[in-house]
Amino acid sequence: MSTALITGASSGIGAVYARRLAARGHDLVLVARATERMAALAAELHKAHEIAVEVLTADLTDAAQLQMVANRLRSGSPVEILVNNAGAALLGPFEAADPAAMEQLLKLNVTAPTLLASAAIGGMVKRGSGAIINLGSVVSFMPAFFPGIYSATKSYVLTFSQGLAAEVGPKGVYVQAVVPAATRTEIWERAGADLSKIPNLMGVEDLVDAALVGFDRREAVTIPPLSDLGLWEAFEGARAVLPSGLGAQPAERYRACASA
Repeated sequence: MSTALITGASSGIGAVYARRLAARGHDLVLVARATERMAALAAELHKAHEIAVEVLTADLTDAAQLQMVANRLRSGSPVEILVNNAGAALLGPFEAADPAAMEQLLKLNVTAPTLLASAAIGGMVKRGSGAIINLGSVVSFMPAFFPGIYSATKSYVLTFSQGLAAEVGPKGVYVQAVVPAATRTEIWERAGADLSKIPNLMGVEDLVDAALVGFDRREAVTIPPLSDLGLWEAFEGARAVLPSGLGAQPAERYRACASA
């Protein structure tokens, strides 16, 4: 059996990942702040699937607790799948945002998945196998419509995932960015949003099941609600072509002399 470590595993997307991966026969390491919830989930999954389940209580915005999880990834039984799911949202405009709240969001949405991937990647590359799943968001494509830094943190997750995939994919490590639209999880309630005013909410189980189809297909980027794959392919194609037109001199439109 291989082992999967899942952050934010006590509820929502993380808990469904735990259930689905347990059903596939993976041992689990569950990471979150809610110890009692994780203990109950661990007991349920151990009984149902006869797998081993570790529980690590950790607040990933705390450097010492983040390091504890990183140490687990570097030592003990090898972790073949890392699910960087833990995250939070911060609503409201940048102008009015609390600097301390933004710092916490950056720690959870950017620093934690980066450092946990760093802790896991050495062993995966050495073994020539492994997978990292990073949870992003479609708001990374629409920053003008989602004020504040939340969309920026999710843009980082997507770019980080794609860059890491290019680096370690040839070495046998698969990296998947999962890019959900609005999903019915506790993240919105914690951020103070009214779920009744968010349209087209996807169920958590539907999201994870779709993401795992993408995982099995070894997709680099999985966007569960996107029906027209051509839109994503066109978007990625444009980004790939753009650098080829960049020269060493300013473009002609920037060379005009300013009027006297």
